[in-house]
Amino acid sequence: MAKVVIIGTGGVATVGAVKCAELPEIFDTIIIASHHFEKCEALVQKIQPHTKATLIPAYVDAGNLEEMKGLFDQYHPDLVLHLGLPYHNLTIMEACVEKKVHYIDTAAAEPENVNDPEFQKYYQKRCQEKGFYAYFDYPFQWAFFDRFQKAGVTAILGCGFDPGATQAYVAYAKKHEFDTIDTVDILDCNGGSNGYPFATNFNPEINLREVSSPAAYWENHTFHRVDPMSIKEEYDFDGVGKRDIYLLYHEEMESLGKNFPEIKRMRFWMTFSKSYLDHMRCLEDVGMLSPKAISFEGHSIVPIQFLKALLPDPATLGSKTVGKTNIGCIFTGKKDGKEKHYYLYNICDHQAAYRETGTQGVSYTAGVPAVCGAIMLLTKKWDKAGVYNVEEMNPDPFLQAMSENGLPFQESYDPEMVK
Repeated sequence: MAKVVIIGTGGVATVGAVKCAELPEIFDTIIIASHHFEKCEALVQKIQPHTKATLIPAYVDAGNLEEMKGLFDQYHPDLVLHLGLPYHNLTIMEACVEKKVHYIDTAAAEPENVNDPEFQKYYQKRCQEKGFYAYFDYPFQWAFFDRFQKAGVTAILGCGFDPGATQAYVAYAKKHEFDTIDTVDILDCNGGSNGYPFATNFNPEINLREVSSPAAYWENHTFHRVDPMSIKEEYDFDGVGKRDIYLLYHEEMESLGKNFPEIKRMRFWMTFSKSYLDHMRCLEDVGMLSPKAISFEGHSIVPIQFLKALLPDPATLGSKTVGKTNIGCIFTGKKDGKEKHYYLYNICDHQAAYRETGTQGVSYTAGVPAVCGAIMLLTKKWDKAGVYNVEEMNPDPFLQAMSENGLPFQESYDPEMVK
């Protein structure tokens, strides 16, 4: 049995806490920590009556290194599930490596202040060298590898669904279905509806930064930039139906390109409704998506952060959201000298997720893989020190754990292909 700290109190953290509490034989003590202590208390009160595990609320500013180390000194956890904002990845990793605690997160690190001169210097150089323009990437976290290895602990980066499960799908496909993989199309379809004219399914600031950034795809070992939302296709998703999909940049392509250099082309696609895009473009046109601070009536405000405060909290959308998600990977490649197509995917029902965890399916699909990654580390099915992305670990027990905990995969050997 093990002690785990969960950082965060939003939708994904709620899923993480509920799913860990369902497995007291593995997670006997669960500390829910955040700077919103009252939310930690509320989660504990909600979950504790239904589990034999011990749940403890705790206050911490996850961006403060000394507070993180103090939390570890107080509770001596075996593992941290960082299910909060990616702004704090590096601080939490620093605390983990100093205190010898395993680490898992669900998204690549990015700075809260993208206008910081030092970050902008790095960002502009990276954009020119690598060809993608998102604010998030992995090198700062990869740089911890030697220190984690020396400390004898493991960090698993991006262990949500995408990134996360999608990378395990690539590793599984290479291990069982292909000799070589030529192309990968990662498809993320949210076919759910929540009744709002405009709402995001995870943190609005992170979501809108991601969607409004220039897109990019991977081909011939480099990224190629395209304008945001400029490439659109239609795809008929199992369990959902026909939806418009748009090419985006997403962080798993960075690590997959590094770990599977044989892949000739890789693309990431996400569905958006016309209403969502119309609202987003209007907000962008009037400057509400800007991360740069402005002066308003003597106060400094960041427009996108102000917008976040106005939009519905994604953690409250569970009861209102109906429909399904469909997320997976379509592969082309060769097996025994023959061309082959293969599709590996999961369908998640929003209302089923809500009945179990009180959250909608997008939070569920991110939280369950993180808990499964924790299971892998604590049961030593993944047992090597250092810093890794999900595709570098054995996919078989991980996908089995996902299937046992609410996210079984499906397969097609004759899938519809993306143009």
